[in-house]
Amino acid sequence: MIKKQQYRMGSKNKLKRFNENEAFPNVVQPTRESLIEESFAHKGNWHLFFNNSNPIVVELGCGKGEYTVALAKQHPDCNYIGIDIKGARFWRGAKTALEEKLTNVVFIRTQIELINHVFAENEVSEIWLTFPDPQLKFKRTKHRLTNPDFLAKYQAVLSPKGIVHLKTDSSFLHGYTLGVLDGMNITPQMSHHDVYSYVHAPEDVVSIQTFYEQQYLAQQIPITYLRFGYEKQSN
Repeated sequence: MIKKQQYRMGSKNKLKRFNENEAFPNVVQPTRESLIEESFAHKGNWHLFFNNSNPIVVELGCGKGEYTVALAKQHPDCNYIGIDIKGARFWRGAKTALEEKLTNVVFIRTQIELINHVFAENEVSEIWLTFPDPQLKFKRTKHRLTNPDFLAKYQAVLSPKGIVHLKTDSSFLHGYTLGVLDGMNITPQMSHHDVYSYVHAPEDVVSIQTFYEQQYLAQQIPITYLRFGYEKQSN
């Protein structure tokens, strides 16, 4: 009986959040058809949505939007977009951004594999991957957010000097990504297996901690960090 009541309460909360997302001005929920058919009006026009030409920074698989909102607070001169298919999760981030009157934050409910239908070529300055599912089983390789197919999609929307950040508690995903980059002849700009022990760690990496990240740290699980771009390095 208790489990049924909890399930009903959870379903009711999700429905409430879905309804609120519909009314939030900082939530965009395009249909898959509009993206694939290239009728999504914001693609290539995000500067009009934000009413400025500031750099666009995207967090993929943003969850509750903690990182997106925290970055937006630290850098009001950039526009931040969190993407996740689970709107009931990023509802928290969207609501917080509205409560704190952050005008440089928006959340999009869609699949990450459609990123090149959400943004135009060169429209994004940075991409953050924060604690994505490492998809440990071999048959799940195609779902890893740093597999070659995803990396090609990121390159398609990033500016020539755009960068990708990977912050994860998974040493497996960190190592896997290094291998993929090596296969693509991409040299990482920074790679560290325990970023909190690194005295030169970037401020955006160590000054923001999600709820789950705090739990990992409490368990003394090292947090890895990897940063890379697609621009050819000069010898």
